[in-house]
Amino acid sequence: MRPDVLGKAIDSARAAGTEDMPLIYLSPRGRRLDQQRVRDLSIGSGVTLICGRFEGVDQRVLDQRDVEEISLGDFVLSGGEPAALALIDAVVRLLPGVIGDKTSAVEESFEKGLLEYPQYTRPREWEDQKVPEVLLGGDHEKIKAWRRDQAEAVTKERRDDLWQTYQGSDQQSGGKARTKR
Repeated sequence: MRPDVLGKAIDSARAAGTEDMPLIYLSPRGRRLDQQRVRDLSIGSGVTLICGRFEGVDQRVLDQRDVEEISLGDFVLSGGEPAALALIDAVVRLLPGVIGDKTSAVEESFEKGLLEYPQYTRPREWEDQKVPEVLLGGDHEKIKAWRRDQAEAVTKERRDDLWQTYQGSDQQSGGKARTKR
């Protein structure tokens, strides 16, 4: 994107009252979007997003307008629009009243540094597979411990980067990361 055109668009948006909002360019070069940044954006006054196309945005605009670059991950899209949609969805769902039960967001992936534990619904048995008995017993402390063990196990198995961070932060807080596997 040309600097003269994009610079004017940014200046116009800022003049319309968005000067205090973060200016974010969705780019594979950016810092990887994480749940903490999503949380921070959800409590702010809004955000102005820049979506590049193919080769991206002239570097001079990024330098002159104090643009934060954010990436969804280690892959490339044709444009920033799908990334913007993902960022918007992640932020909006944290706004008050969007999720019916606000406590459900507390146990989701990344909220405590872990991936989420497995979910089970009805029926109790399906294709010779049963819902784990601990979830049917009504002992909330045992359910909580099972969920934590499962979250730890799936994180350790699938996301070593998260697991290493979790172990470090858990031990710093005086706790001990446990594993059942």
